[in-house]
Amino acid sequence: MKVINIASGNSTWRGLESYKEKRILSYNKIDEFRYWGKAKGNHNDIYNVFLDIEHPRKSKCDCPHAKDKRIICKHIVALYFTIFPDEVKVFLKEVEEAQKEYEEYEKDLYNKTINYIRTMSKSELEEAIIDILNAAPEWVYDRFVRNMVVDN
Repeated sequence: MKVINIASGNSTWRGLESYKEKRILSYNKIDEFRYWGKAKGNHNDIYNVFLDIEHPRKSKCDCPHAKDKRIICKHIVALYFTIFPDEVKVFLKEVEEAQKEYEEYEKDLYNKTINYIRTMSKSELEEAIIDILNAAPEWVYDRFVRNMVVDN
């Protein structure tokens, strides 16, 4: 399992930015799977970062967000990307592919919804609109009433 697979989305993206900003000041390889590094924080604080790629949950950082917690913070992610820069390309490609899949899914769902609506009778459509308005947030109801009903 990769470090970025267990980091939160926020830590991953912020870690990528820290990597791009070259906030990892130095690192040393301890053995085949473990590394120590120094990361520069946003307020020029220096944090000690330990990365274990064999057991990522054992990775640590002494920043306020991760200190004494089992959290993969942005500094750990930045160290990971600094040591394994090819993983940045892999990560960004995976994000791009996931975004394309999501967009295709949404387009397909939209088309199925339109096709379904076109098969509904007038009374089914009326009932569906009333159900939607009753379940919708207040702003949706207000917008419908003000833009569709009041103006007609």
